[in-house]
Amino acid sequence: MVLCGVLFCWLILFWLIMDSCHPLAILTMPMSPAWSASNLLAVFAMWVVMMIAMMLPSALPMILMHQRMAKKSKNAFENLSFTLSYLFIWVIFSIIAVIFQFTAQKVGFLDPASLKISTIISIILLILAGVYQFTELKNTCLSKCRTPAGFFMGFWQSGVIGAFNMGIRHGLFCLGCCWAIMLLLFVGGVMNLTWVLLLTIAVIAEKTLPAGEFISRAIGVVLILAAAYMGYGLIYADNMQPMNGMMMECMGSIKMDN
Repeated sequence: MVLCGVLFCWLILFWLIMDSCHPLAILTMPMSPAWSASNLLAVFAMWVVMMIAMMLPSALPMILMHQRMAKKSKNAFENLSFTLSYLFIWVIFSIIAVIFQFTAQKVGFLDPASLKISTIISIILLILAGVYQFTELKNTCLSKCRTPAGFFMGFWQSGVIGAFNMGIRHGLFCLGCCWAIMLLLFVGGVMNLTWVLLLTIAVIAEKTLPAGEFISRAIGVVLILAAAYMGYGLIYADNMQPMNGMMMECMGSIKMDN
């Protein structure tokens, strides 16, 4: 059931990106800073679908273990309660992301066509996400996400309400682990399918693979290097502008002399 939900969300994303002329796809990419209510709802729905598609696969080991442990109670709603409460945290994140997107577009920092943030903000987000990979909070949250058995041994609660509480707790740990990486969607383009896939793979790798802690730090190094590269490109471009102007003036003078 969970896999079907993930696949369905990925199909929706693929359709929205590939059929960008569809009225619904157009609503998710408002060109004007003055969003309509339809724009707001469509962008929010897009973020929710994207968060389900990106975050649910990495939570699958936790969800499956809860399903096995909850079978003893013979209550089919316990696992559903756990899953939905986990996703609720990412719905809250989606609201914050929509506010950030709206604000960035309104002040001119976000290109409405590509849904990419400005170069300066991109560098800041890359540095923020890269440095965060090395923090104690990141390590603590990542360790809780990587060990389903340890999580349930420490926080197990029976019943539908207990499952709901555990889902919220796991969602908060997951948010603490991945919020910075999710903000990088604005760097590569919110509706850039390749970028969305890369970030999804990064999250799955650090949360599920045996060398997850090493992968997490490697991701941090790559992000900081990417920020440095973008910064160098920005400085180089700024320095080249006056040089290009001087060259054009010199060429103009040569032509006049001739």
